[in-house]
Amino acid sequence: MSFIATLRYALLGAVLIPLAASADSALPVQPIAKSGNCPSGYSTSGAYCKPGAKARAALEKRGSCPSGYSTSGAYCLAGTQARPAVPKIGAGCPSGWSSSGDYCLRNR
Repeated sequence: MSFIATLRYALLGAVLIPLAASADSALPVQPIAKSGNCPSGYSTSGAYCKPGAKARAALEKRGSCPSGYSTSGAYCLAGTQARPAVPKIGAGCPSGWSSSGDYCLRNR
């Protein structure tokens, strides 16, 4: 294989692997504001709950958790089939999102 062909395959692999990983990855897991005890999989870090290696995405709980999420103290933890969710503001959800209790879920 020529140098150019090898480089092309190397670059193609570098592009495809991250794209494949992001397509299969779950919802983004990031620190969240601490409200009482941290949810399962998170630990206290100052005023935040910091996700551990196997933590699932979490939302601050408002009323009941949206479809696809389960309660963990004052938080809602994403299940394996959970869609991105945001707290509902007012009566409706933005275009492309549907209502689930006090939250809006992104449509598939």
